Amino acid sequence: MELFARAKVVRLKSHHDKFLYADEDEHHVTQDRNGASPNARWTVEIVPHSPGVLRLRSRYGRYLTASNEPFLLGMTGRKVLQTAPARPDSTVEWEPVRDGFQARLKTRQGHFLRANGGLPPWRNSVTHDVPHRTATQDWVLWDVEIVQVLTPGPERADSAPASSMPASPPAPVLRPPLHGVHHRPSNSYAAEPTPPPPEPEARPERKFSKLQSSDSFSAPLHKVEGRAIHYRIADDMGNVDDDREGDLFIFNGSNLKELTHKLQEEAGLDDIIICTRSPINGKLTPLHLQLPPNNAAMHIVLVQESSKVVKTFPWPYGS
Repeated sequence: MELFARAKVVRLKSHHDKFLYADEDEHHVTQDRNGASPNARWTVEIVPHSPGVLRLRSRYGRYLTASNEPFLLGMTGRKVLQTAPARPDSTVEWEPVRDGFQARLKTRQGHFLRANGGLPPWRNSVTHDVPHRTATQDWVLWDVEIVQVLTPGPERADSAPASSMPASPPAPVLRPPLHGVHHRPSNSYAAEPTPPPPEPEARPERKFSKLQSSDSFSAPLHKVEGRAIHYRIADDMGNVDDDREGDLFIFNGSNLKELTHKLQEEAGLDDIIICTRSPINGKLTPLHLQLPPNNAAMHIVLVQESSKVVKTFPWPYGS
C-alpha cells in the first residue's frame, strides 16, 4: 500500500511497457502505449474500514472490476472490465502487494491483475488470474506512476463519490476596510460576492471500442497521418483464418525494413516474412519491393521463417 499512500491519480505500467487503459467504450480494459492519454489515468479511492484496500476509477467514473466472466472458454483467466455498480462490492476492491519497486494488485479472491502478451486474442488484454508458469510471473507486476499527489485536508466536492451530499456553498470572504475610506458604523466589513461555480467539465465523447473490428468502417472517421496496415498471421502451412478478426495499426515509416521492425513489435514475433495474398487463389508472395505510394493502406499476411510454407517461396526464401 506504500506505493499508493500519497497517490490521488496514478498510471499503472505493465511488464510489456504498456499502460492499463480504460477503453473508449467505457466497458473494456486493455493495455496501450499512450501513457499521455487520460484513459491511462486512474483515480485512487481508499475503501472505508478496509485498511490496505483501494478502488481504481477510470476517467469515465467507472471502477476497475474483476468480473467472473471467462476471457476464453476453457482458460482460467477472467475478464477485467469497467463497471459502475449501484453499491460497490468486493469485485471492485484491490489490495496492492508490494514487490520491490513494483506492485501486484490482488482481488479479494486471491487473483492478481494480469497484463497479457503474445498473439491475439491475448495480446494487450487484461485479466485476473493466479499465474502458474514461471515465464508469466512478471505479467502481474505493475509500475505505479503517481500523476497527482493526494493533498492533506478534506477532499474537494468534485472528487467525492456520487452518493455523498453536495458541499455547502463557501462563506463570503470578509476583508477589513481600507484606511481613509468612510463606512457606515453598522457595516465595518465589506463582503465580496461569492464567485460563480465553475462550469461542469464536458463528458468525453463516446468512441468505438478498440476491440471492435476496423473492417466495420468504409472510411476513416478523421484524417490520420501515416499508412493503415491490416495484417493477419498465417499458420505453418500458410493458411489464414478469415473468420478471425485481423489487426490494424498506423505506420509512419517509409520503407520495408522499418515496416518489418514495426510488425515484429506489434506481433511479438522475430522471424517473420511479410507477404501479400492473391485475391484470386489466395497464394502468398513475399513482399520485397517498395511500399505502395501515397500512404495507401496495405493488407498483408505474416509468415514465420520456420514455417513449412516458406519452402514453396521463390529464392531467396524457398529451396
